[in-house]
Amino acid sequence: MPGCVVVGAQWGDEGKGKIVDWLTERVDIVVRFQGGNNAGHTLVVNGENGPEKTVLHLIPSGILHPERLCLIASGVVVDPQVLFKELSALEERKVPIGPDRLKISADAHVIMPYHRALDLAREKRRGDAKIGTTGRGIGPTYEDKVARRGLRMRDLVDETRLRAVLEHVLPERNALLSFLGAETFDVDSLVQEVAPYVEKLKPYLTDCRKLLHEAHEADQRVLFEGAQGALLDVAHGTYPFVTSSHTSSGGVTVGAGVSPKAVGHVIGIAKAYCTRVGAGPFPTELFDEAGQALRDKGHEYGSTTGRPRRCGWFDVPAMRFAARINGFDQLAITKLDVLSALDEVKICVAYDIDGERVDVANPDLELLEKATPIYETMPGWGDDLEQVRCFSELPEAAKNFLDRIEELVGVPVGMLSVSPNREATIIRIQPFGDDE
Repeated sequence: MPGCVVVGAQWGDEGKGKIVDWLTERVDIVVRFQGGNNAGHTLVVNGENGPEKTVLHLIPSGILHPERLCLIASGVVVDPQVLFKELSALEERKVPIGPDRLKISADAHVIMPYHRALDLAREKRRGDAKIGTTGRGIGPTYEDKVARRGLRMRDLVDETRLRAVLEHVLPERNALLSFLGAETFDVDSLVQEVAPYVEKLKPYLTDCRKLLHEAHEADQRVLFEGAQGALLDVAHGTYPFVTSSHTSSGGVTVGAGVSPKAVGHVIGIAKAYCTRVGAGPFPTELFDEAGQALRDKGHEYGSTTGRPRRCGWFDVPAMRFAARINGFDQLAITKLDVLSALDEVKICVAYDIDGERVDVANPDLELLEKATPIYETMPGWGDDLEQVRCFSELPEAAKNFLDRIEELVGVPVGMLSVSPNREATIIRIQPFGDDE
């Protein structure tokens, strides 16, 4: 059976982790296919003492389901220290997390301390022209990957190979770090620094491509989990204010090493409004009380960086663009409950750019910076939605808001989220067709 892909439809932080966690019960394997620990996926699941929050940066969001296999594919860049901490934290909470449940591609590239140092030094040097990177070293690691000087997980766990790669890479990296006024590194210190993680991580390494090929042949259900969002795609987003990987659904084939035939259903995750972290164009951004209300009610602070997120109204031109490049079969609208705090809600239905109406966004910076949103205003609903569990229970104004999004974007709203809790999920379209 072809797999299902979950990707962000906006600028990231749309709530993909919750949707992946909910869908995991219906699949056999969950695969993270790109990005690094610059992503934070938050899960809220009821435990013995009430709701428990789990924030994951590298481990797939299906890990809380003990009978499911989770894979970190070769398209992901892995910080061994961060992964070690995530594993340890889950073990402390008695979450089953051995090599039988989590497997890491031996070909995934490794984030090293010099990558983080480069990331921070470059951003500092940009001054007021900062991109807004998280400083986690993701960009420099992908840079080394495509320059064919990267360090892979299979190299990390073999000291001979590790030293060989470092001896080749460090002279150039150190020269650049010196130019940027940052610290430099030596081979022995780096080998010593990563040593505590090597034996811990080695049993988890495998050929994820082979596992996924076998799963496809066995007609198993596979869920592919993306990080960030469509408008941050390195090839199709608001460049250069993007991440360093392919965040769209097409990134699955390269990042996970599967055929396009392995992808059958694409879900785009979108908030009922928009947010963005860091710099870059944001046509519907709000600077008034409504924007602050969204930030406060939606707890819009980055799970990775803690930075306050920029907030704005739902952007249809941007969503139409995301739908084109991803081929969405359905949208999952999250944080619908946040809009309950407002007396009226707005939808950006088009842009005005130099006097012309634009219905589909072009990610070109100059165009987006000149875009003036054209809004439709709809009445709010005020009702608390956190206990709603089916579409028919929603206030009419909320139903009308969702119907209008469907009509404008041309993609059905198949899933809704009305609170962070796993149970607060409303399903209108089953991704695999034959459930419930």
